[in-house]
Amino acid sequence: MTNLGVRRHPRALLVEILLSSAETLKEHFLNPSNVGEAGEPRFTGRAVSVSCGAVVQFSVQVDQAHNILQAKFRAVGCDVLISASSLLSEAVTGMSTAEAANDVHSQSFVEEFAEIDDNRSACVALAGSALISALQDYSNTARDEWSGDDALICTCFFVSEQTIEREIQNRGLTTVGEVTRVCSAGGGCGSCHQLIQEILDSVALP
Repeated sequence: MTNLGVRRHPRALLVEILLSSAETLKEHFLNPSNVGEAGEPRFTGRAVSVSCGAVVQFSVQVDQAHNILQAKFRAVGCDVLISASSLLSEAVTGMSTAEAANDVHSQSFVEEFAEIDDNRSACVALAGSALISALQDYSNTARDEWSGDDALICTCFFVSEQTIEREIQNRGLTTVGEVTRVCSAGGGCGSCHQLIQEILDSVALP
């Protein structure tokens, strides 16, 4: 099977999957990798297409260093969805959760690449959304189990509440996007965006 390797820019994996050759997609449809459930502790996410009824579920197993040991999927849908899920599962195995989330986040993916192939881009984005959901499940659990002195807000990049508050006050930050640019918080799976917004709402700027 083809391993896409580690990418360094948001959505690069989804773009490369979208542009995969017909032969590669066929290979992963006929002989998909990583079908099933990841080992315990398992973190799971699902995505559903209202338009066609396709469903894809990703589950990941993450080690103590926050690296993805296993990424597995189950899908009910077309050949492109199954192929994309197979390719994606191979590519993110071995990445840290932050790398995977940063590289796979599919927001605006369909709109940006629909001109290439609207049907294919929607299926690839659906696979990416399911994986992001699984990574969010991991992040929420890691946040709940955190035992450090400061409350952990962003589990992808391990940014504490104190750090975010300090940056907001020192730099006069007013949006989640500004916080992300300054200290990376919120730049991964996105599960902490609401928490960051709550901090923004509560911090009195000088």
